[in-house]
Amino acid sequence: MKKYKNYSIGIGILIIGIILGNVFSGNKNTSDSHSEDEHNLVQDPVTQVWTCSMHPQIKMDKPGNCPICGMELIPLETTANDGEKISDNEIVFTAEAIQLANIQTSIVEKTNATKEIRLLGRIKPDERRLFSQVSHIPGRIERLYVNFTGEKVYRGQKIARIYSPALISAQKELFEAINSKEIYPQLYTASRNKLKLWKLSDAQINAIEKSGKVREQLDILSDYSGYVMKRNVELGNHIMEGSTLFEIANLSKVWVLFEAYEADIPWIQIGNTVNFTINAIPGKTFKGKVTYVDPFVSSNTRVARVRVELKNPANKLLPEMYASGTIQAKLTNIKNAIIVPKSAVLWTGKRAVVYVKVPHKNTISFVYREVILGQDMGNFYIIEKGLKEGEVVATNGVFRIDASAQLVGQKSMMNPEGGKVNTGGHAGMDMGDDDDDDDDDAKNTNTTKKESDKEDMSGMIMIDKSKIDSNFKKQLGKVVDEYIILKDGLTKDDADVAKKQIKNVKVALKKVDMILLLGDAHNVWMKALTQINKNVESIQANTNIEVQRKSFGLLGKNLADAMDMLGVKMPKNKTVYLEFCPMADNNKGAFWLSYDKQISNPFFGQAMLTCGEVKKEYK
Repeated sequence: MKKYKNYSIGIGILIIGIILGNVFSGNKNTSDSHSEDEHNLVQDPVTQVWTCSMHPQIKMDKPGNCPICGMELIPLETTANDGEKISDNEIVFTAEAIQLANIQTSIVEKTNATKEIRLLGRIKPDERRLFSQVSHIPGRIERLYVNFTGEKVYRGQKIARIYSPALISAQKELFEAINSKEIYPQLYTASRNKLKLWKLSDAQINAIEKSGKVREQLDILSDYSGYVMKRNVELGNHIMEGSTLFEIANLSKVWVLFEAYEADIPWIQIGNTVNFTINAIPGKTFKGKVTYVDPFVSSNTRVARVRVELKNPANKLLPEMYASGTIQAKLTNIKNAIIVPKSAVLWTGKRAVVYVKVPHKNTISFVYREVILGQDMGNFYIIEKGLKEGEVVATNGVFRIDASAQLVGQKSMMNPEGGKVNTGGHAGMDMGDDDDDDDDDAKNTNTTKKESDKEDMSGMIMIDKSKIDSNFKKQLGKVVDEYIILKDGLTKDDADVAKKQIKNVKVALKKVDMILLLGDAHNVWMKALTQINKNVESIQANTNIEVQRKSFGLLGKNLADAMDMLGVKMPKNKTVYLEFCPMADNNKGAFWLSYDKQISNPFFGQAMLTCGEVKKEYK
């Protein structure tokens, strides 16, 4: 019995040892298997989606490369997101992607509607101080004391001498009345008054009486003080009673007539203070108040005149001098307006779009939202509907967010209904082979859309312009230089000049050496060049100036995009301005490039020469 007891104890100890060994050592085979599986990129069995570690908005159903950065896709793993719920309409970014895309945000605020309005104008005479100096006596001009335009005259000054038969008769009547003055005093008084009605002064009448002789010629005296603006009479002219001899302007007080665009008119109120400078008087700032705003807009220039009245005691302010002014204007009928920076708004002509940041604790995401725009505040828009105070909107990198939304089939500026789009390839990256069962018709149908998507994505590439070959920048500058000459032809409404000059633009384009560009920069230029060539061919093929101008607007925008991405070096280091007309292309708006900061509109030419504003400056 003792022997069997010892066997039982041994078996018990063995079983306990096996159990303890399993507890402390764990399942080593299972652990090793898991470790190996961690390093194999396999499709996630739950999501069955591949994504990019830098651009999590990219989701594809098979492995490949990211269409944005070219990195290899990784399986999309489901995470708890610390309990955060991510809606289907959110565009999600990692912190690294936000930094790479340089996406910045601003808080939506309420404030009073204020705007700095810039105005251009000219000095004009006060229309209430413009006078016509007339002759009150019919006769013939025998002498002119005032001989040229611009001469200063004073009230009571001799301006002309006249021979008048009517005046001779009136003098004879006066002498007869003097002889019978004691008997008929009324006749004497009437004779003097007749001469006074012809604007003869008491001194002149007294001199006639004293001399006792009829004067065949008499001096005409000025009724006004000022400067002669126009001379209407010559020596020897026969004039009628009431004929205008001179037009005189009193410049002791002048008007400054500024031109205000129709979009700025609601902001301008009578009594607003205008600070302005005169180009001809550098270093001095003038100040005045708005005394009048035209109740109509010019059909030719689409501007209304804003009047400021100014004293001019030293006569330094001369008519037609140029003035540049600013008004710090307020909309009195709008208080606590919701405003956002202009850079936050994507405007298609039909709708305005912003991207609102979703208030997650750990996840960075944005949602598409359409808004209704109110007044333009210069660098800001008033939002009539669509945003609330305290919400956060993207203000920089908005196009990148919009492009990401298009890639994943979310609502976007150009695709407001949402829906999956064909991403195509990008910058020579291989996105994986197409399915074998895709037929040729489907491919042809999607060609245009693929090209469009590529153009959108090219704007998302981050290119260091300092590393672009300076020779390329000079060649692109020569293209822009020829383009600006083309612009000048359209400004003068000359379709023939435009058609000839576009050949020079074409020659300059051919001299741009694409081999100087490498990698993404090369691909960006090739895509831009395709569009630019289309615009050039369209201008060259048409003699209709309106068709030319439409293609010209596209050409200017495509050149500006290339300059933004790759940089430019202009001949003689000239400054180039990117300018914008909101009324061009049927009120859709269009851009152009110019050497002149002062607007000369190529889309409307002489009809609306000053319509537009400077948007950007390239130095």
